[in-house]
Amino acid sequence: MEVEDDKDAKEEAAVLKDWMKLSERETELKLSLKVTKADLDENALTKYPKLTGAEVKTLVVEDKWFAALEADIHGEMDRISQALTQRVKELADRYESPMPKIVGRVAELETKVNGHLRKMGFV
Repeated sequence: MEVEDDKDAKEEAAVLKDWMKLSERETELKLSLKVTKADLDENALTKYPKLTGAEVKTLVVEDKWFAALEADIHGEMDRISQALTQRVKELADRYESPMPKIVGRVAELETKVNGHLRKMGFV
């Protein structure tokens, strides 16, 4: 047969066999994950009634709310930091040229404009 001597066909067959093995492994892992999630849910449901008030407070306030507040605070700090950095860049660009240099440039341009106005007949 041609396929037996064809190198590409052998490679393709090997790849397909590997894919089949991986696909089967994926199916097994998905089933295992589903069973593990069900066990976790069952364990959580049996544990909830046994929790004390202090444990509930720890879970809700410290673990959940504090984590959310901390994330929000860090996000706000990052936003403020970026805004300040942007403002500093704007100010650096604005005040990059010293005032005497700007005044000299304005006087130079004013002289040119006045010269052009005289040439056009405006005095």
